[in-house]
Amino acid sequence: MNKFFVILIFGILFLGFKKIYRKKSNNIKLNKFKNKFQSTQSNIDRIFIREEEKTFSNPNIDICIGSFDNEVDINRKSNIHRARLSKFKKSRLNGEMIFQDDDEKIFKLNNGRKLYL
Repeated sequence: MNKFFVILIFGILFLGFKKIYRKKSNNIKLNKFKNKFQSTQSNIDRIFIREEEKTFSNPNIDICIGSFDNEVDINRKSNIHRARLSKFKKSRLNGEMIFQDDDEKIFKLNNGRKLYL
């Protein structure tokens, strides 16, 4: 009788451990996918992507490039500025509206006169 209970207890423990380990290893790819969208960093990245898309689609939004920006930010902002110039023929950079004419020369307006840069 004691042997029967010992075998029964080991069997229950074995099935319990088997069930626990099966749940942890099941759907590893699904768990990675869920964790990616629930993480704080991915939410921050999505906010920056939306902000960049909004900035890229409207040439009247000012892009401020300051001395405090690091090289990656300066490159990203200047690429957005160049893309807006090529698409819309105008872009606002550091508070000044900069235009591009048909010959792809860049200028800004000052008192109604074109100042080529």
